[in-house]
Amino acid sequence: MSTTALTFVAVIALALSLAALALGWVAHRRHQLVERRYAVLWGEGEADVSTVLAQQARRLATERARIDALRASLDGLSGDLAQTLQHVAVVRYDAFGDMGGQMSFSAAVIDDNGDGMVISSVHARGESRTYAKGIVGGGSDTVLTPEEQQALAAARDDSGTVRG
Repeated sequence: MSTTALTFVAVIALALSLAALALGWVAHRRHQLVERRYAVLWGEGEADVSTVLAQQARRLATERARIDALRASLDGLSGDLAQTLQHVAVVRYDAFGDMGGQMSFSAAVIDDNGDGMVISSVHARGESRTYAKGIVGGGSDTVLTPEEQQALAAARDDSGTVRG
């Protein structure tokens, strides 16, 4: 055989050896990954399938109980939140024609159920009066002024400050 042919065979053998080495390295890395996943699944030490499944079922039951407790807590908080006075609107207006600056106001403060209050402050030149009216279910036993009705409607819509 000639030296050229021997060199060619040597180069091919070297290339095949390098490819086999690369494939072996990839197979080794994949094997390590599978072993790590196996160790996570099976835990420390030797165990049979039924033991591992029983451990996983216990873990799942514990997590399910935690989720149920969180769900119950969230439901309780949602109920509490619905009862907070969180919808507020203010209507400013001139109560009397001889005064400007919209110094009088009506403020409605209600919860998700429409329960709360309307507070009105009427300013005149020489005096100021403040009134509070209870709101239950979006309405009042006491007659509401147009400005108070406007503030209550704005609070239900969460539109904030309104100038009358």
